[in-house]
Amino acid sequence: MKVAIVKYNAGNIYSVIHALKRLGVEPVLTDDAEELQRADRILFPGQGEARSTMTYLRQHRLDELIRNLKQPVLGICIGQQLMCRHSEEGDVDCLGIFDADVVRFHPQRHEDKVPHMGWNTLEKMQGPLFRGCAPESFVYFVHSFYVPVNPHTAATTHYTVPFSAALQKANFFATQFHPEKSGSLGERILQNFLDLNE
Repeated sequence: MKVAIVKYNAGNIYSVIHALKRLGVEPVLTDDAEELQRADRILFPGQGEARSTMTYLRQHRLDELIRNLKQPVLGICIGQQLMCRHSEEGDVDCLGIFDADVVRFHPQRHEDKVPHMGWNTLEKMQGPLFRGCAPESFVYFVHSFYVPVNPHTAATTHYTVPFSAALQKANFFATQFHPEKSGSLGERILQNFLDLNE
């Protein structure tokens, strides 16, 4: 199986590479259109800022390429946010794969800090990404913006408000949390992604 990771100006890519290697996969990190189209699975992970990242994707024509991929695609953290319609971060239009907007946390209590950072439980999990995952499982988050619950929501988490911890539409999957930093459960989710359609 050929697994590709989209190469763009995002941080935290290498923790995903190491997580895949622990699962016996040697991914390729690339921004080459033909190489991405030939891959069996594509990951779109990272940490970064929405406007500058979308500028980079458009300049390198990766925005159109990602939208038109037919194989399973997994967005992680900002990858999930960029797969949505619009982000309040930089007030920028994104890829529009998921018909949802990305908004900023507005804490109501002093103890609710932004960014949301740490371990929270997953609720209302559905779809193949969560096959074999126990209810109320903990995963790791680091983010200041979130996707509200919408028809594409595949799992939820509550931090100041309920929000989409994961999304799914056709061959596109996404998680706001970091499976590569979420221990054995995160490895299970990554393995489920690799095993899609098998």
